[in-house]
Amino acid sequence: MSALNCWMMQAQLTSHWGQVERFWLPHNVTWADLKNTDESTFPQAEDLYLACPLAFCMFMIRLVFERFIARPCALGLKIQANGPQKAQPNAILEKVFTAITKHPDEKRLEGLSKQLDWDVRTIQRWFRQRRNQEKPSTLARFCESMWRFTFYLYIFTYGVRFLKKSPWLWNTRECWYNYPYQPLTVDLHYYYILELSFYLSLLFSQFTDIRRKDFLLMFLHHVATICLITFSYVNNMARVGTLVMCLHDAADVLLEAAKMANYGKCQRLCNVLFVMFALVFISSRLGVCPVWILNSTVFESWEIVGPYPSWWVFNVLLVLLQALHTFWSYLIVCIACRAISRGKAGKWNPLHVSKDDRSDIESSSDEDEVLPPSQKHQTNGTNGTNGYLSSSPCPDEH
Repeated sequence: MSALNCWMMQAQLTSHWGQVERFWLPHNVTWADLKNTDESTFPQAEDLYLACPLAFCMFMIRLVFERFIARPCALGLKIQANGPQKAQPNAILEKVFTAITKHPDEKRLEGLSKQLDWDVRTIQRWFRQRRNQEKPSTLARFCESMWRFTFYLYIFTYGVRFLKKSPWLWNTRECWYNYPYQPLTVDLHYYYILELSFYLSLLFSQFTDIRRKDFLLMFLHHVATICLITFSYVNNMARVGTLVMCLHDAADVLLEAAKMANYGKCQRLCNVLFVMFALVFISSRLGVCPVWILNSTVFESWEIVGPYPSWWVFNVLLVLLQALHTFWSYLIVCIACRAISRGKAGKWNPLHVSKDDRSDIESSSDEDEVLPPSQKHQTNGTNGTNGYLSSSPCPDEH
């Protein structure tokens, strides 16, 4: 009886394993076919376990980098280390801020004004200063951007040097010839593990980094990217995966460089870098990506290999990423239009339009700058705004 039970358990495990294989691999391909031999090495799922400790190491390297490299560079550019001005202690306003709202409307402002015997403008200023207390200093923003810029520059340079020697850069059909029996090289393995480790570190550090308006979108982006890297490695779509990673790193380098120039108040350089970023981002994400990569993963792979379950998942994730590209491209265009419109009357600053929450910290002088003329002439300060106008955030994607 025990022998029969063992046989049944083995049969169930074999059936389950066969279903797993049918999900990950094309028809008539098994994991046994992709076992490493003396002649060739293939991607193994357990290889990716290495990315977890490396992600932790990368986070620690980042802390050291920001402390001993980025911070001295920021101080050399005379970026202030001190945070925003703190709001004066007030128990009533603090209770409203923490328990009710951080952006009180006109009716609540008037009620607080009567209760405290303060004018509305003073209460607005208090809420603005209190909100700013929770924001990191410009120096912290610069250090974060410098770390990302350094990594993106390194990994993009590495990717370009690696892909220049790869036949699938020039002919994407090479991604699918003899698939999945495509050997894994040391350079390709290093490229994948490094990218996966970085995005894992970003996924967890997102909860400790500067809070963005698009927090959920960025979280979704990181999860989709990690899933894409994992999927493409496990089922050996690594060749097309390298194209996806390199293409995405190109624009990120310019975005972080533009942010650094903005924090360092190098306005002309910031403008040039932002224009370059916008052109590269929109052309690569809305042009090259669908025409070059999605065409290959959907149509060329269908023709040469044929669809199977993980193939569908992989392409759905790519389409999801493409939807995020479209949304962020829309935001970039909106920012550029606002910057051009505002630039007619002043300096053109695409990363600092209308004092967005993702731009530099609000200051009291900004309040008068963005108030409509009809409210500027009010002497009692009883307007219903919070002293600044927000705009769409500049996309911080990878």
